[in-house]
Amino acid sequence: MDADLVRQIGSGSDREAEAELLRRMAPRIRLYGLRHLRDEHASEDLTQQVLITTLEALRAGRLREPEKLASFVLGTCRITVLDLRRNTQRRERLLERFGADLLAPVAPSKPRLDYEQLTRCLQNLKERERTVVFLTFYDEQTGADVAGFLGVSEANVRVIRHRAIHQLRDRMGVVA
Repeated sequence: MDADLVRQIGSGSDREAEAELLRRMAPRIRLYGLRHLRDEHASEDLTQQVLITTLEALRAGRLREPEKLASFVLGTCRITVLDLRRNTQRRERLLERFGADLLAPVAPSKPRLDYEQLTRCLQNLKERERTVVFLTFYDEQTGADVAGFLGVSEANVRVIRHRAIHQLRDRMGVVA
């Protein structure tokens, strides 16, 4: 009887045969799950996973001996439960190793930037300082390029940029 069911499902045209397989095998899989997983929800998950795996295998014709359908389902249950246990053990080891980091207090998030205030602060900088900040951070120019544009040394550009950033931090209320 199982062999006929397997052949019908393998032909791909008999949805009723698939429904019969589900009716026949779901209670067995569920009991296997309850016995080995000792959890109702895990048992239901196991039932779905094994039935999907079984249907995919039967539709693809991967069951060589159709009369051994029950053994195939039992083997799929066994492998799936072993995978679930292995994943649970792996998760527990990871939690033991990294769990303290996960439970550590989270650093407060950085405050959002007030673009209007930043614009006002940039406008209050001297023209030379504003030009250095703009060319460095907006145009992404190198210190040498900015120095060539302004006709000053690279060291002077670094000093101007440092002072401008310091002023912007003070005006924005940022603690360094």
